[in-house]
Amino acid sequence: MAWRRLSADEVYRACDPSAFEFETTEYLPPPEGFIGQKRAVSALRFGLRMKSHGYNLFLAGPPGTGKTSLIRAMLEEIARDRPVPGDICLVHNFRDPDRPRALYMPAGMGRQLKRDMEWLLEQLKREIPRALESKEYQEQQTGIMREYQRQSAALFEELERRASREGIQVRVTPAGIMTVLLHNGKPLTQEEYEALDEATKEQVRRKMEQFNEQVAELLDRVRAMEREAREKTEELERWTLLFVVKRLVDHLRMKYANYSEILEYLDHVQENVLQEREKFRPRPPVEPPGFRLDERASFVEYQVNVLVDNSATQGAPIVFEPNPTYTNMFGAIEREVRLGALVTDFTKVKAGSILRANGGFLVVEALDVLRYPFVWDALKRVIETGEVRIEDVATQYGLVSATGMRPEPIKVDVKIALIGSPLLHYLLYIYDEDFRKLFKVKADFDTQMERTPENLAQYAYFIKSCCDREGLRHLDRGAVAAIIEYSSRLAGDQTKLSTQFGEISDVVREANYWADQEGSLYITRAHIERAIEEKIFRSNRVEERILEMIARGDILVDVQGAVVGQINGLAVIHLGDYVFGKPSRITCQTFVGREGVINIERRARLSGSIHDKGVFILSGYLGARYAQDKPLSLAASLGFEQSYELVEGDSASAAELIALLSSLAGVPLKQNLAITGSINQKGQIQPIGGVNEKIEGFFYVCKAKGLTGDQGVIIPHQNVKNLMLRREVVEAIREGKFHIYAVETVDEALELLTGMPAGERDASGQFPEGTVNHLVDQRLRELVREARRAGEEEGEGEEEEGGGTSARHLRSRVRRARRASRA
Repeated sequence: MAWRRLSADEVYRACDPSAFEFETTEYLPPPEGFIGQKRAVSALRFGLRMKSHGYNLFLAGPPGTGKTSLIRAMLEEIARDRPVPGDICLVHNFRDPDRPRALYMPAGMGRQLKRDMEWLLEQLKREIPRALESKEYQEQQTGIMREYQRQSAALFEELERRASREGIQVRVTPAGIMTVLLHNGKPLTQEEYEALDEATKEQVRRKMEQFNEQVAELLDRVRAMEREAREKTEELERWTLLFVVKRLVDHLRMKYANYSEILEYLDHVQENVLQEREKFRPRPPVEPPGFRLDERASFVEYQVNVLVDNSATQGAPIVFEPNPTYTNMFGAIEREVRLGALVTDFTKVKAGSILRANGGFLVVEALDVLRYPFVWDALKRVIETGEVRIEDVATQYGLVSATGMRPEPIKVDVKIALIGSPLLHYLLYIYDEDFRKLFKVKADFDTQMERTPENLAQYAYFIKSCCDREGLRHLDRGAVAAIIEYSSRLAGDQTKLSTQFGEISDVVREANYWADQEGSLYITRAHIERAIEEKIFRSNRVEERILEMIARGDILVDVQGAVVGQINGLAVIHLGDYVFGKPSRITCQTFVGREGVINIERRARLSGSIHDKGVFILSGYLGARYAQDKPLSLAASLGFEQSYELVEGDSASAAELIALLSSLAGVPLKQNLAITGSINQKGQIQPIGGVNEKIEGFFYVCKAKGLTGDQGVIIPHQNVKNLMLRREVVEAIREGKFHIYAVETVDEALELLTGMPAGERDASGQFPEGTVNHLVDQRLRELVREARRAGEEEGEGEEEEGGGTSARHLRSRVRRARRASRA
């Protein structure tokens, strides 16, 4: 047989500290480039430099593989050489006040424009009142008013002379001009008017109508003169203000002469100031309550809202958004309470991460983007259109129809990188047709890299940078070697190193704590091992309770003796932050029948689909190995004893098959051995996962019940390279107290567990006597004969009952008929 016992050196690949040329990591140079992840680095370089539409990135990989650190480092390298993007300002739209305008300008100019507009406003508020209060302006305005008053007074004097000639009295009242006919120098009373004859009354009435027409004509002329005087006053005021405003605005026009959008905005500002000049008139000496609030509100249209200020930005902006809510991503319109009402204006519009990253890069967690409402759809729309719309989400989705401010869309050009799991990338790629068009670059992060001398050196550089960055003690080379060994344990492979740098960094931090407790100058191997042990101790409460129950006999697991149809299988239990192995007793009972292999877990609905598949493969192996010259007629029940949770995976299929063969052959199985491995229909043992945890789980059970020196675990030969056992288990193997056996076939494992040769068919097709397979084959033949004999006896019994005359046979037929009718 090809099985072999593994040595202590084969179950743990140590790292020789002398492989490192340094004593401590303190004086190592900083790391160059990126550690591992060649595929991901290549994808990131391509995606970050690709300028075509839709080439955004998705960083796919398990947590702790350095996705965020790597993208941050690469972005800092690439963004350094990119041009600084311009500023984005929001200003009042004088043509459509509900749609503020966006202005685009070079970096730093937004802040300058804001200061210049503040300066302009202060100058206007000072110079306009000064101009309106100047002596020249007052004299010209007074001259216009005097001319108007002179002309209107002359008209009234002419009216009074006419009235005197006509015997009519003219009175000017607040209600207008009243005319009264005079009689004997006195106003004609109503009684006197009624005493007149009709001809006189008609003459008086006609006289008064003619005069009133003259009065109306005079009033029209006065109003025309008043209107003309007002227009002259306004024109004087406009020209006076134009001289002041144009002089001030021209100063800014010269400054921004090369920016057409800003010049257009300044033209609108000048025009609006002239139209809204009432705001700039001199204020009364005593300000009414609330005046300052009104003053601020009245001049808000001349302010500048700098949405994006890149004045201090070096290269392209890099934005990591930790909380991608809708407002954090796309901006918000804030409101404040004024006089009991919520009000807003364009100065309360705030930019989101998309705008801050314009011209650069935005990095965000994919799961967070999907978790917050409306964010994913809005993000895809931004990528597709190249525009950001800052508006209330309820208005955008038609949930609220109230009118309000909606700034015009703002153009953006940003490269977006999503960080998530491989499963999330797969689901989005399959179920979201837009995803594959907008995120064409996948950066696939691996959890392993080769354990080469070059990578060992890179690991040391990484540890040095971690210590420098966080102010930790440096590691001596023995501690670095311990980290390398722990990394291979995490990778589950002697030839690999883990790229879960977050886990490695945690161990370094915790080892620094224990070094600090001991007052050590450097972190040593002892501190690394202490940190790992303490980390396990914090999480292995459940494992210790299970081990205690096995030691007390509450959970039945034998580690000595031999039992027919009973074997120790090995399972792995995941508790989130901790994984450990647990032995499980697997038993099998065989008997006459045609049901085949009965999976008790499946009948109890405690078996997963992969475990079911393993049992079906087991049945295929039985048929191919033993049923070439006879039918396979048996009933066998397989079950995990004291198992009350779902059983999944096929790593116990080898154990189940050997328990079945033991039950058929009547050969006891050694309980001092446990086995793990899956099988195929050819009887080959296949590799499994969690081999270290499974071996350690059985070792600790044996230790709790007493190590006898002959205990051990049988594993697939392919899993030898995955062995990185704990130091205690390695020492027990070195001392011969515990053993690991590597096998390739079921027959090899069968020989180890039974102490008998498995046996191969000879030229006549028979298994040699004295072998396990011979006993199995003979027992299967017996089961076939017994099944046939039972069938013949059943047929004879029915015939003896007399063709239906037997009362028992009749009752049986009646029962069958009733069942059929109910069906």
